[in-house]
Formats: sequence, structure tokens, C-alpha cells
Amino acid sequence: MFGLGPRRGLPRLPGNGRLAGVALIINTVLLMMTATPTRAEIPSKGKHTRVDTQQTALEDADMPRFAEPIANVTVSIGRDALLACVVENLKGYKVAWVRVDTQTILSIHHNVISQNNRISLTYNDHRSWYLHIKEVEETDRGWYMCQVNTDPMRSRKGYLQVVVPPMIVEGMTSNDMVVREGQNVSLMCKARGYPEPYVMWRREDGEEMLIGGEHVNVVDGELLHITKVSRLHMAAYLCVASNGVPPSISKRVHLRVQFPPMLSIPNQLEGAYLGQDVMLECHTEAYPASINYWTTERGDMIISDTSRAGDKYETTSTVSGYTKYMKLKIRAVGPNDFGTYRCVAKNSLGETDGNIKLDEMPTPTTAIISEMAMLNRSYDGKRRHRNKFESANALPDYGVEEWRDGAQGNHAGNTGDNNQTPVRNPPGAFHNSAGSLAQHNLLGKIMRGIKTQSFGIFKRLSSYLPAALLTSLPATRWRMSNMKNQAPTQPLEGAVSAQSNINSSICQRTNSGAQQQQQQRQQKQLQQKAARQEREK
Repeated sequence: MFGLGPRRGLPRLPGNGRLAGVALIINTVLLMMTATPTRAEIPSKGKHTRVDTQQTALEDADMPRFAEPIANVTVSIGRDALLACVVENLKGYKVAWVRVDTQTILSIHHNVISQNNRISLTYNDHRSWYLHIKEVEETDRGWYMCQVNTDPMRSRKGYLQVVVPPMIVEGMTSNDMVVREGQNVSLMCKARGYPEPYVMWRREDGEEMLIGGEHVNVVDGELLHITKVSRLHMAAYLCVASNGVPPSISKRVHLRVQFPPMLSIPNQLEGAYLGQDVMLECHTEAYPASINYWTTERGDMIISDTSRAGDKYETTSTVSGYTKYMKLKIRAVGPNDFGTYRCVAKNSLGETDGNIKLDEMPTPTTAIISEMAMLNRSYDGKRRHRNKFESANALPDYGVEEWRDGAQGNHAGNTGDNNQTPVRNPPGAFHNSAGSLAQHNLLGKIMRGIKTQSFGIFKRLSSYLPAALLTSLPATRWRMSNMKNQAPTQPLEGAVSAQSNINSSICQRTNSGAQQQQQQRQQKQLQQKAARQEREK
């Protein structure tokens, strides 16, 4: 009645006195299962009488019965499991626990039959019978039956589910890899657990991955395949395995991509005046990490990553991933410091270099700097209320455009000083130099002075401006001519004459090219005026 099968399948019991009683109980149970019913127990032929039916119902009500089903239990590997069997009206009958798939008796009534020392039995008030399994293993997964030795046998079954959290199979999972740029890469991640784990790949830094021409955050599956790997793929990748059983697990795989150095220069042309400190900058990308250094125009080498206070040159280098930011500071620029500087990057795969040209800028005068400081204080509170004219015509605050007229490369508006070193810049170059910013900001203040009728300030400042400055900026020449040709408004009638005189004094300082442009514009205006008069007639 316990589902034992052939008797040779019974576990072998030790021959000690404690288990002798257990063997006797098993034999008794088996004898009860195979015993022949007595004559009084054989039902009579024919139909059952009403008395027989009532008697059978009374007998069934008096038999043991299960108060509730055996609950299925799910437990993580290594933890303890508990199966409960509740039987009412047990009386003199016996309860046994049996492993269904192996047909193994685990316990009979108060005695544990199994030789597995992780299995134990407890009971309560001859009604509740508990099967304990300590530190469950995957082999414990399966069906368990609670039996009562009635005739016929009564039983209930419950399932013990043993779940296993995911784990990475190291021998079948990729480790850190180093590949050449342009190759194909395959990263493999194997995991096991119960239920079978779900595996995915992602970048540790959270950035998107460029896979098959598409940007994705996650790649499902054990295999991550990258075609034509580039430096943009260089990162730490995480293989994450999960199956709903905590904890999930991950493995970090570093992918490093080798490539020769590449170099970029934010500003290939820089300007500085004598005595100024200037900073040159180069950006390099390389893996393995490159050796970076600077050289002067004379070929003198300055090794990167070294710096001593007080030296003529100071070099610094900042690393971010495979990118290195090189900076060269030149203190107190002198006449011999102007020229071309070279930044170089080398690694085992190749080398590259780039040039930065440092040119001399005119030194600003004390008067210009003083007036500029005064105007800065005067107009600082009005910067947020600039009108539409200022917004449309103002040059950007971060740079000044260098201009050069003539085939010989002399600056337009040169006063004739042959000893003056010309500014060596092509048209359209922008530089972040203090002198250029000062001149540009000063011109902006002059324009605002004219617009706000501050002619006294304009007169003082215009006398300080060198002729080269007034003609070196195309935007300045355009501003002056535009301001001159504007029709006077009613509130400014009294100031038009002063404005005309100021513009005339400025035009006297310009070169012949600027004067010709002004005359051409005036001639064109006269022609347009004559044409309008002709049409009116």
C-alpha cells in the first residue's frame, strides 16, 4: 500500500535493535496488504440492501481522511524544505512518506527509514506530519507522497521544486580581449541554473552599442558579435544572466581595440603679443597609449607630462580613455618664441604629428586698456538690453577676425613703420588673444557710444586707435560706413553734425582701399537717387 514495488527495492536496514521495530512494521504493513479477507468481510452476491449502504457510509466517515492537499514547495538550492501532511481521524492507522520517482520509503509513522541524514520527521498531535529536507540539492526535486495504510490505500502528493540561481560557466565564457581595429569580434557568455537563465550583453558605462549599423542598448543571447570593430567599441561589456532566482550574476569583459595615433588641433593659428602667456593645445587618440611630446621650430624637444614652475615652457597632459589632451604653455612670449610648434604622438603601430603657428599681435597701449576698463564698468549693467542693431552687427565675443590687404602681406592702414613686424595670419583666421579681444571689445564700446549719443567718449577713444586697427577689421569698416550713411532721426538731429565729423576723422586714417570702397558706395547711392527722381518725373 506504500507503493514499494518488489521487496528487493527496499532500502537495506542496519541490523541493530533500534531499526528492528521499523522492519517489523514494514513487514506487518506488507502482510496487511496481501492478507486474504475473512468470510464475514466478503460481500454477499446480488444487490446491496439499504442497511448495507448505511453501514458503508458510517464506516467511510470513521476512516482517516486528509484535511488539506499537500502544498507544492519551491526552495532555492542549499536551503531547507518542509512538506506537510495533515490527516484527521487517523486512529490506529500509520502514516508514511514516500519518494514517488524512486519508490523510496522515507518514513513510516514515527520512524525515519531513509539513510539520507538530511531527512527528518516531526509530527504534532497525531494529526500533522512534517517531512524536513535540509540543504536541498537538485536531486531532491520531484514528487513526494503521504500515505495512510487504509484498505484501499489513501494518499496525497506534493511537488518539491528546487531552483538554482544563475552562474557563469567560466570555461565557456570570453575573457578580456585585445584586437586590431577593423577585425571582427565575438564575445561568448555561457550560464547555467534552474530555470534556464536568460543572458544579455550591455556596456558597463550605459552607452549604446553600434551593432550591425544600429545603435542598441542591449543584445539578447549568449553571443555578442561585432563586425569591423572600431575604437568606438572599446569599453567594458557586461554579460548578465538572470532566471528570476536571486541573485542575478554578471561578468565584465574588457574589449580593447588597437590603432595607430590620430591627432587633432583645435586652433592651428594662435596669436600673442610680447610678454603675454599663451597656451597651445593638441588632442591625440591611440591604443596602446602613445608617447607624446612637443618640439619648437628650432627642433628643440619638450617631453610631455613634465612641468617645472618658472620654466619658459610648461607641458601638461590629461588622459580620458584612449584620448590624451596635450597642452603647452609658453610664458612671457618673446620675439624668438614666434613661429611653428609641433606636437607628436607615437605608439607601436605608428606615429603622427601636427603644427601650430604662433604669430605676433600688436601690443595694446595703456590708454586703450584704461578706456576699455572704464567702458566695461559703465556698460556692464546694460549688456542684457542691447538693441537689435547691436545683435545683428556685433562680432562674437570670443575672437577677432584678422585681415590682410595687398600682395606683400602688409596690413591695410600701415602707418609706414618699416620696423613693425606684420601680423602673420591668413584672412579669416580667428584667435583667442587678449590683445585682439581688447581691441574688438573697445570697438564695440565705440559703436555703442555713437548709438547712445556718447560722442565725448568716442572722440577720446578714436584718438587712441592706431590706423591699422581701424582698417584691419572688415566688420569695422562696414560699421563705420553704415553708421555714416544712416538717415538721422528726430531725437539725434543735433548730433548728426558731430557724428559726421567723427566719421570723417576716422576715414582719414584708413588706407586707399577703404576710401575707394566708400566712394563707390556714395556714387552708387547718388545713382540710385537720380534714378528715383527720374522715375518720379
